[in-house]
Amino acid sequence: MQDHFYRPQSLLSVGLRGKCPRCGEGQLFEGFLGTKKHCRVCNLDLAFADSGDGPAVFIILIVGCIVGALFLYVELSYQPPYWVHAILWLPTILVLSLGLLRPFKAVMIALQYQNQAREGRLDLDEHQDG
Repeated sequence: MQDHFYRPQSLLSVGLRGKCPRCGEGQLFEGFLGTKKHCRVCNLDLAFADSGDGPAVFIILIVGCIVGALFLYVELSYQPPYWVHAILWLPTILVLSLGLLRPFKAVMIALQYQNQAREGRLDLDEHQDG
């Protein structure tokens, strides 16, 4: 099916729901972070969906800023023992990281689809001198 038969999907909606970037109905993920081979609703080939380390980098930066700021606030305000910090921040880091990773990956894949980003390739036939 052609892309122009589908209305553009909201990046936020696709990301939060983990849906196909073309139709917005089919599931994007197989398991926690693995992408399906194709959408079962619109049959979009999801082979292009390679977000790489992009979502993880964003998550590291965002969670690091949030937890770092909260850590400093708690330390400067209450000066608790180190074990309190461990009890507070280790689960917080784990929950925030795992909770944000899947939606960020879905948004990155939707951005790839929306901008038609593909792996770089060389077309040697056009550039060869005869």
